[in-house]
Order: sequence, then structure tokens, then C-alpha cells
Amino acid sequence: MDFTAYQISAAGMRVESQRLEATARNLANMHSAAAPGTQPFRPLRVVAQEVPLTLSRQFGDAFAAAGGGVRLASFEQLNAAPRMEYDQAHPMADERGMVAYPGINHTAEMLNLMQALRSHEANVTAMKAAIAMMKKTLEIGGER
Repeated sequence: MDFTAYQISAAGMRVESQRLEATARNLANMHSAAAPGTQPFRPLRVVAQEVPLTLSRQFGDAFAAAGGGVRLASFEQLNAAPRMEYDQAHPMADERGMVAYPGINHTAEMLNLMQALRSHEANVTAMKAAIAMMKKTLEIGGER
């Protein structure tokens, strides 16, 4: 049996889960102010890397696939300029009354969240289709 389809879908689901986590962290820290002279929270992005599908000979002339899909390469901190807001009463305000917040775009983060959810759903659907095909193959093979 070849489980390559399962491995590829599972790898995609792992990466999309990490994208969801990074987006959730960004949204959670969106309104965290930085003390004067310090760097505010820097938004995170997931960097994924392709894992090539390789074929190897097994059992004579039959080929078996190994690997395939994607993997998490790293979390990257973006160098987004901080969002400066005037709030003289804020305890983190500098001498000019400006407060530094992370440079996170709420709309972009929500779009990233929806894209990651849809990609995760697509991988789940692909895995379900592979399971259905495997079951049908076993049914056909068992009818002899």
C-alpha cells in the first residue's frame, strides 16, 4: 500500500496549523504597547518549504513514492514599522505622547486566517478522498 497521499495531506495540515497559530499570535498581540525605546511585537509569518516526492525501487520493478508535500522551514519575524498613536495618558507613552504598537494589519491577518483555514480544509478533503479510494480498492480486491 502506498501512503503518499496521506503523508502529503498530513504535511499540508501541519503547515496550515502553524500558519493559524502565527496569525492568532499576531492578532492577540496587535494592541500590545511597547515601552518607550523598546521594539514592539514583530508580526510572525510561516515559511514553508517543499519536500520533493522521490521514487525508489521496491520489490523488483515496482516503484514506491516517499516524501512529498511541505514542511515548516521557520517562523519569520517581519520588520514591519510600528504603528504610532497619540495617547498622552497611556503609561507606555513617550515624551511626545506617542505609543508604539505592532505594525499589524488586521484585515491582512484575517485574510491570512481564512486562507489557512481553507487550505487546511482542502487537505482534509484530499485525505478523505484518499481514504475512500483505498476502501474501494480493498472492496474490489476482496470480491474475488
